[in-house]
Amino acid sequence: MPGTKTDGRDFASASLARHLVRGAVGFGTLAGSVALLPVVGPVSLVLLPAGLLALRGCPMCWTVGLLQTLSRGRLQRSCENGRCHLNVAGGGQQHSESVAS
Repeated sequence: MPGTKTDGRDFASASLARHLVRGAVGFGTLAGSVALLPVVGPVSLVLLPAGLLALRGCPMCWTVGLLQTLSRGRLQRSCENGRCHLNVAGGGQQHSESVAS
C-alpha cells in the first residue's frame, strides 16, 4: 500500500513470545551483570554487551519493539495530501493526525 512505509526503523519481532524471550534474556543479563559485580568483580561486566544485543541497543528500543509487535497487523497508517489516518484493521475506527511537511 503506497504511503504506509515509515522510515524503516522496525524493532518488532516475528512473534510476541520471541520478543518476550529477548526481553527476559536482555534484562536478565543486564541485571545479572550488576548483581554479580560484588561476587566476581568486573568480570561480570562481560554480560553487558549480551544484554544490549538482546535488547537491540537499549531498553527503550525493546519497548518500542514490543509495541510494534503488539500492533502489527492491527493498525494501518495511510497518508494522503499531508494528512495521515490510523485505521484499526477489520474495524471502521479511524483516527486522524496532521503531518507537517
